[in-house]
Amino acid sequence: MNLQKNITMETKKILIVDDDIDVITVVQAILSKEGYNVISASDKVEGFKMAYREKPDLAILDVMMTTQFEGFELAKEFSENPEFENMPVLMMTSIDVLTTTKSSVQEMAREFRQDPSYRELDVLLIKDVITGKAGVDYRTEKGPSVWLPVDGFLRKPVDGKKLVPEVARLMELKHAKAN
Repeated sequence: MNLQKNITMETKKILIVDDDIDVITVVQAILSKEGYNVISASDKVEGFKMAYREKPDLAILDVMMTTQFEGFELAKEFSENPEFENMPVLMMTSIDVLTTTKSSVQEMAREFRQDPSYRELDVLLIKDVITGKAGVDYRTEKGPSVWLPVDGFLRKPVDGKKLVPEVARLMELKHAKAN
């Protein structure tokens, strides 16, 4: 019984990767107050090393750090590594998120790419408002479009009233993926 209680009471670890120390400080203060253990890194390389060493339950990634797509690149590395297959990824961004009610957000991204209003954008962030599925369609520096599923978006500047429930939702998602 005590062992089960310790497992369920275990503090959840969250990795935040952002090059802005003020953002890290705010997010860390909000989430620490909620009982989470928050660790941080300031770029993709440090973030990946920290994730590999610390095995976080959730990663919150800034989009633009050393390069304009560094957060997407890190999210892609996580998604392609079996070590992190159950770790949800939340992207922090000031880029507008396009919403849909289509079950396939990737299909919706392809449709947006056909629309002249969106065709030339380097980044499309898309979220299905019904299922919560989300993803990023971004054009690399070499030109091709890359699809990257993520678990959600958080608008900058960070609002604690939106951050806390989104983190709770993603922790439940992690638990569901693991079982």
